[in-house]
This record gives sequence, structure tokens and C-alpha cells, in this order.
Amino acid sequence: MSTSHPLYINGQWVTGAKRITNTSPSDLTDVIGEYDQASAEQTQQAISAARQGFAQWSKSGLEQRYKVLMAIGDELIARQQELGELLSREEGKPLAEGKGEVYRSGQFFHYYAAEVLRQIDERADSVRPGVEIDVRREPLGVVGVISPWNFPMATAVWKIAPALAFGNAVVFKPANLVPASAWALTEIISRQEFPAGTFNLVMGSGGETGEALINSPQIQALTFTGSLEVGRRIASATVANLVKCQLEMGSKNALIVVDDADVDLAVEAAFNGSYSGSGQKCTASSRLIVTDAVHDEFVSKLIARLEKATVGHALHEGVQIGPIADKRQLDSNMAWIERAQADGATLVFGGNRVEMATEGYYMEPALFTDTTNDMAINRDEVFGPIACVIRVADYEAALTTLNDTQYGLTGGIITNSLKLASDFKARAETGCVMVNLATAGTDYHVPFGGRKNSSFGPREQGQYAREFYTVVKTCYVRA
Repeated sequence: MSTSHPLYINGQWVTGAKRITNTSPSDLTDVIGEYDQASAEQTQQAISAARQGFAQWSKSGLEQRYKVLMAIGDELIARQQELGELLSREEGKPLAEGKGEVYRSGQFFHYYAAEVLRQIDERADSVRPGVEIDVRREPLGVVGVISPWNFPMATAVWKIAPALAFGNAVVFKPANLVPASAWALTEIISRQEFPAGTFNLVMGSGGETGEALINSPQIQALTFTGSLEVGRRIASATVANLVKCQLEMGSKNALIVVDDADVDLAVEAAFNGSYSGSGQKCTASSRLIVTDAVHDEFVSKLIARLEKATVGHALHEGVQIGPIADKRQLDSNMAWIERAQADGATLVFGGNRVEMATEGYYMEPALFTDTTNDMAINRDEVFGPIACVIRVADYEAALTTLNDTQYGLTGGIITNSLKLASDFKARAETGCVMVNLATAGTDYHVPFGGRKNSSFGPREQGQYAREFYTVVKTCYVRA
């Protein structure tokens, strides 16, 4: 296959205004390919094409939608090894995680293929005699999709699949750091029986391609996953055009470990939640809130677990922590390590750059103790393999600390007490609650999203997705 990868607009592969080179963070000499960049004008062309595609796709039969979504899911699952390698190669997560992400992406398409056949409207009795009421849902129109770099396929798919399932057209702008996975997904979609313009790929920078998409008055909805700063800007831009908006933004998740916790379970939950994917997950547990009674044992065992962790090339066997996604993120991580120490935190493990056989963006996972919840590293999203232990007196202090943040995506607790688990589920100010599980790791058939500054708009995933991708129509009929 050619190393040149064009845009996909109105059912055609189109040369972009310029190109960027995509390289692997595991090996900076590994060039994955050249990826075209859409200009603002080409982004507008994609939006216009989507408006035309929507006119046909919104009227397509249910079995047609079911068939194409199932076919996409089937191919993703069948090619999980190949596409998982591509994903891990460009993003840096270990191969097992890359393959798992591609498989999960296939499951999303299968799930929403089934949802196509599960669209049943509601009926209501009128307060007026002789009048019947039915409430139905209809597609919105053109949906702009802006996805992040940390889950280059899965996050995009959990937006694209429901958008298509409910009869919308899509203009997809992936993160410019990881265009290969988006292009591979688009190539699969391009071979399905969609009307021209139903699905469009516009790779490009946020400053040009992204701005053209979020400021367009010709789209009906925009769904975004990324930083709080960018999310605020998108909200401001879309509200000016009365465009429906869905935002998944920052997080500062915490895992509580209380007196009665199974410490070994807590260590595994902390390791998986804090360091898998190099900590580059919106669901990562960067704050580890531990009560006095188990603090020392937990820290000692977590250090021992980190000592056994293997950092290395994403495609190499046995690697548990791959490289950081790019130089900017790595530099940010190292700056956070310096700042935390300057603020009084104690670095008890890792935090150093790692030299490997191939030049890449490698670092050791880092663990801090002696931190407080008012330290900057415990207030702001870091997005790296860095976790901070916060020592507290008891459960009540732990819960107060967990909730003391501007974010509210996930929160977890490790406990053997049913009473504490029930209380935590009721009082944790987060959109997702985990009991005796890592904070990272959610299912695809149930709603996902957060509270406070973590999310804005309707929930993603599961049947709740229809709240964003459809519009309600109430019909009155006199019999």
C-alpha cells in the first residue's frame, strides 16, 4: 500500500492541501506514512457533501444500516492483529492493548447495528378525547466528530457508529498525532454501501481543519473528546450557531484504599488504573487516596509492583508500559515531576527518561508520596504514567478528598465493606463509580461520561447515545 494517505470526501479519495509525516513514538526512525491535511475549504466541502449524503442515508432502510454496520464490525474484529499493530505502532500503547482496542471498536459497530433494529417509538394517551400521540426519534443531520489521540480508534468509533446507526452523516476529524488508525477505519467504511457523502474524513490541525468544523453553521451536532481548554472553546463556537454539542474533557480521577481493603487487589487496581496506556487515559487514577492503617503496606507493595513492570517498544513481547505518545507530552510529564518535587512531594519510584535500543519517548512510571490534594499535580490533569499517594485519616476524609476537584469522571474504592461500597456509590461525585476495580475500564453497552468539568451534554455509549444523535418529534393525530 502507498505511504501516501489522502482525505475522503463525498465518496472519493482527495489530495489534501499539504501532508504530515506520521512516525512511531517507539522508534523515531519508523515512518508509518504521509497523511494529507484538509484545508478549511476542503473541510467545508466535506460538510456540504455530508448534507447531501444525509438526505439519502437518513431515509435508508433499517436492514441496510444493520448490514453495513455489521460488516464494518466484522472486518475490524477479523483484522484486530494487523490493525492493532498499526494502532500500537503509531500511538505507543502495548500491542495487547492495541489489539483489544480494535476488537472493542468492532464490538461498538455490532452493538449499534443491533440498535438499528431496536428503534421503537413511544405512544401516549392524550388529555383530549379522540387524540392519539406518538413520540418518535429522527436523525439530526450532519455530525462533526473530533476524536483524541489516546484511543485513536475506539473513541472515534463510539461516536461514529451511533451517528450512522441513527441515520446521520459524519465529518470525522481525528487527532493529527494518530492519523493512521483513522485512515484505516475510513478505508473499511469507504467500501461499504453508503451514499456518497455519508461519511467523510478530514485529517488536519485543530487550528485550521478543527476550527472550520466547529465554527460551521451547516452542521447540526458536534461531539468532541479532549482537553477542558479546547472543550470550552468548542462550546462557545457551537452555541453561537445553535449547534448541538457533546464534550468529554478533563479528569482527575482517584482511587480510595480504605482500612479493610485487600491491599494486593488495591495494588493491582492502582497499577492498572494509573499506568496502563502509559497513564494516557481520561479514566486513569492519578490520585491514590489511602488511609493511615494501610498506607505503608500499600506503598511498599505498589513500589514492588512497579519494579517488575517492563517499559519498552509497543510491539515487543512482554512490554507493559509503552512510550509516551510524543515529545510534547513527554516534556510535560518531566516538567510535572520536577514541579511536584519542588512543591514538597517525595518521588519514591521512577520518573526518569529511559534509553532503549530504539530512539523513542520512553520514561519510567513515577510514584509520589507525601502529597496533598492542594498540590498542583493533584489539581490538574497530567496525562502520563504518574500517580500521587495522598494519605488520609479515614474513609470520610478520603471521600471528601476524592470529591474536592473540578472534575468528576471516574472514582474508585477498594473495600470489603458493603456499607462503605454502597455509601461510596451514593456520594462519589463522578459519572462512573468503580468498587474493587481499576478506575480505567468501562463497558460499551452502558452510558459513559462524567460530571462537573469532565463532561458536557448527553452521555456517550449504550442506548443513552440516542439522546445526542437524534431529535425528538411528538405527533398528534385525531382518530
